[in-house]
This record gives sequence, C-alpha cells and structure tokens, in this order.
Amino acid sequence: MLAYTYVEPGRFALLEKPKPELRAPGAALVRATMASICTSDLHILHGSVPRAVPGITVGHEMVGVVEEVGDAVTAVRPGDRVTVNVETFCGECFFCRRGWVNNCTDPDGGWALGCRIDGGQAEYVRVPHANQGLNKIPDGVTDAQALFTGDILATGYWAADISGITEEDTVLIIGAGPTGLCTLACVLLHRPRRVIVCDRDPERLALVRRHWPEALTVGPEQVEELTAAYSRHGGADVVLEVAGGRDTFSMAWRCARPNATVTVVALYDEAQTLPLPEMYGKNLTFKTGGVDGCRCGEILDRIAAGRLDMTPLITHTYRLRDIQAAYDLFEARRDGVVKVAIVP
Repeated sequence: MLAYTYVEPGRFALLEKPKPELRAPGAALVRATMASICTSDLHILHGSVPRAVPGITVGHEMVGVVEEVGDAVTAVRPGDRVTVNVETFCGECFFCRRGWVNNCTDPDGGWALGCRIDGGQAEYVRVPHANQGLNKIPDGVTDAQALFTGDILATGYWAADISGITEEDTVLIIGAGPTGLCTLACVLLHRPRRVIVCDRDPERLALVRRHWPEALTVGPEQVEELTAAYSRHGGADVVLEVAGGRDTFSMAWRCARPNATVTVVALYDEAQTLPLPEMYGKNLTFKTGGVDGCRCGEILDRIAAGRLDMTPLITHTYRLRDIQAAYDLFEARRDGVVKVAIVP
C-alpha cells in the first residue's frame, strides 16, 4: 500500500509498505477514506517532535471503514464507517479512568498514531485499543463532516469544556486557525453572552464573520481595548489561547479580568514566561495541556444534529498519490486558512 512516511528530519516520502496486520486482539484495521494534514505533521517534518520515530507513516486525522477487528473488539465491526481518535488509550489505567486519556500509561498511549506508530496518511491504518479509539459515524454524516472529530474538533470540544463557560461570560479566543475555529464552534455550544475572536490574518477573520457571525472579530492591536469594552468587569471572563505565537500568551492573561480562567490550547515553539509579580492580584486560573479526546461520540452526535459543521475549513482536496503537493500548499499557506483533505 501507499503510505506517506517520515524518513528523517526534513524529509517525508510516499513509499510502498506492507498492508498492516492486527497483531493484537484489541486492534482494528481501517481502510482510510479521507485524511487531513495537521500542523503537528509539519512539526515532525521539521524535526521538532523528538519522540517521532523515523520510518513511521504520518497522519493522525482521518476517517475510514473498518476492514478487520481483533477478537476483543466489540465497539465496531467490519463495514462500519468510523472516525479515528488522535490518541490511543487503554481505558483502564489511572489516567484513562478519570478521562485524562492524553496521559494513558500504555506503551501506545497518548498521541502515538503518526508519531510513534504508523498513522493514517496511507491506504490502511492499524488502530490499537480500537474499542476506545474508533467511533461509528452516524448515518447521514459524511466523511468530510466527520473528518476533524478525532483531532482538532476534539481539541476544541475539550478546551471549551474545561474552561467552565457560562451563559453570562464574555469569552475571548486568540487564534483563528483551524483549531481556533473548531474551538470557536465548540465554545458557541455553551451559549456565552459574548464571543470575541482575535487573529492577525484578515482572511481568517473574514471566515469567522462569514460562518460564525455571532462572534466579534478583532486584530491584536485592538484586542485589549475591545475586550474591555465588551466585558462587564474589565476583561474577558474566559480566554482560550489557541495561537501559540510569541506574544499571545502574554496577550491572553492581559485580556483576562481578575479571577478569570485562561485556557492554553496552543503548542509553543519556545518557553513562555509567567510573570507572577506583574499579574499578582489578578488571581487567574490557568488550564493547559494536550487534548483528552475521549468524547468523540458526543461530538458526532452534535454533528448529526446540525450543531457542529466544520466543513468550511476544507479548502482543498488531493489524492494520496499527490500528497507532496498538498503538503507544499499547506506549509506555504499555514498562516492563512488552508485545511487539506487527502482521499485515496
């Protein structure tokens, strides 16, 4: 089969590989019908994910059809259309039992697909712990509608949930890339009083206005002033930082009112400073970490009900054999609005 492979830092290649085998009773084999490129794939390409294993097939954002299941798999069966979770998790360890599946202690736990074990930018993918890592796509939901469920939509859903948003809150979202837009859509499920989206890219803000007109948009230069103007207590009640820029962490806590919650979803390229003397007295609560993507069933229910639709993010579609061109486009436009779907 064809599989896009991490050869060495700075080099991916489309290679011919053997079709995966189950190898364990809890695993499933999935025929990939649609995949996507994530910024984390670029991090692997550039050598900034030390745990990524050369030789692995990349890709952790995909949907497909179950081809084969191990004897211990009961959640899905051959022929089922499924989403594939970005994380593989055992469901039994201390962390999994509490919903903290990103820190699953199994050797394949956490973000493994497309990083430490073969992922889904290929014709087939082997999914360990299939009872936890696969979710059946409801009838009437297309592959495109379900594509982001297991990764960036799960991230947005988790971030909105841990932020404790109420209907009285003003919520500021910093960053309107694909993950930021998924976060926006999930924040709106909580029906806050006001949502503000900040980004430096006019194209991204135009997309927000076109598809989520209930949100206000603003650039970085005016964000503190606008947030204060539309907040009741001098700043946002909840700030979600999804940009990961050099100055966006500082922006997040500065735009928060006293006793607010700041949820950091972003992955930074360099260390951030927590200036405790400067923020002393604001009494902020910070929440951060990798997504605990264990509520994909709920996400699919909301997609089926018409409450979540992230298909506007898909701007280009490429065949697997042309995946290098898809990566070239994605990297060239990574600061704009580009999300590429890969089909067989």
